[in-house]
Amino acid sequence: MEASPLRLYNTLAKREEEFSTIEPGKVRMYTCGPTVYGRPHIGNYSSFLMADLLRRWLEVKGYEVKHVKNITDVGHLVADRDEGEDKIEKQAKAEKGAVSGQRSAVSAEDVIAIARRYEELFLEDERVLRILEPFARPRASGTIPEMIAIIRTLLDRGHAYETDDGIYFDVHTDLEYGKLSGNTLENLESGARIAVNEEKRHPADFALWKKCVGENAHHLLRWRYPSGERLSGEGEDASAGFPGWHIECSAMSRSLLGEQLDVHTGGEDNIFPHHECEIAQSENSGPKPFSRYWLHKRRIDMGEAKMSKSLGNILTVPDIVAKGFDPLDLRYYFLSVHYRTNLKFTWRGMEDARKARLKIVEWMTEVEGQERQEGFGGTYAEKFAEAMDGDLNTPAALAVLFDAMKETRSNPSLDADQQADVLHLIYIAGRTFGCFESSAENIPADILALAGQRDEARARKDFAASDRIRDELQSRGYEVRDSKEGTKVKRK
Repeated sequence: MEASPLRLYNTLAKREEEFSTIEPGKVRMYTCGPTVYGRPHIGNYSSFLMADLLRRWLEVKGYEVKHVKNITDVGHLVADRDEGEDKIEKQAKAEKGAVSGQRSAVSAEDVIAIARRYEELFLEDERVLRILEPFARPRASGTIPEMIAIIRTLLDRGHAYETDDGIYFDVHTDLEYGKLSGNTLENLESGARIAVNEEKRHPADFALWKKCVGENAHHLLRWRYPSGERLSGEGEDASAGFPGWHIECSAMSRSLLGEQLDVHTGGEDNIFPHHECEIAQSENSGPKPFSRYWLHKRRIDMGEAKMSKSLGNILTVPDIVAKGFDPLDLRYYFLSVHYRTNLKFTWRGMEDARKARLKIVEWMTEVEGQERQEGFGGTYAEKFAEAMDGDLNTPAALAVLFDAMKETRSNPSLDADQQADVLHLIYIAGRTFGCFESSAENIPADILALAGQRDEARARKDFAASDRIRDELQSRGYEVRDSKEGTKVKRK
């Protein structure tokens, strides 16, 4: 059958739009990744799962997706402000103080170690959640020259200015500032998320570069401006500084995907100021639009409050596992609700998600011996595709699965066309949702993590590492097979 057009809700346009790409058949996709100062909570992963769902569905539809997801390891200050302490440095001080009984001084190496440790925990969680490995995971600390290049262009074009403590973007020079979030300059006054700085021309002007002077004199990760040379040591140094949070994503996406994106994803908390500022600095240093489509995941709530570190009501993937759930139960739970709907997390919801997922897995296993076919075609497969093409309507897509399950069990004598339809449906649903592998049942998280590491090794063509991991899995009692969805493991 001819595939139906995909429609997505574009935050920038404030409406659903038919999806099209800059280059036919290819998608340039960027996802804002974590700031690695702690293990991400499950609310963070709901956003990453939405991006993974989009990518999977685009690939089912035949697109070639080049997906980049960053690691923020410097420059993200507490409360998303332009003033104050670096989140990762603050965590390094807290953890070193927890060991010694006081908030000890830390070194740049301590800060880097903290970032790398939490980065690895993030990757471990993504593997057990079966989130596909992106094309690249750039680190902010590795993209400093690219950031400085954009900053210098903005200065040359009159969109930025220098003060005693840094370089700022001048929002007055961007007549479209606020077009993503709906904020206007008249309404943006000094407040909770905008630091007061008398040298700034407007309270909404945001930092592109912070100098290591004043309260930032002891910032540990620092680079010389404008050379981008990494520096060591502390103290007042007007040539030393570090990037603002927003400029990082503009530079990392541009360096790997070019000046224009097809789609940019993130959580709704990113809309302002982060994504608004990304648009301003990217479009005033390069062509418009910066991204054709913007998709934002609504937040996860715990009761009446959003899930957040600051409120102390977070849950992590290990917390879910400790309650006896498979990480794929969490994946199903989050994907079963439309991405533009706020989900109130409950353990009852988790239990219902587990039961529903296992019912689907059991049904798929019943027909697993038959060869699955690619493509669409047939009533159920068409209905599934129509649901997914309607702004990733996962509840409607899952309803199609349950309808098919009911019919095939009540009428096992399906004709050849009906059987083919069901096989098509199972194939595309499995690739889209990524949580219906029957082999995942009761398999420990560390085994699933090894399977994910093998996929990463194969993606970078490190076949020696891939073979070594396969041998380890086999020695631990698991069969290993390759599929289009990655490494599959099953108990021997």
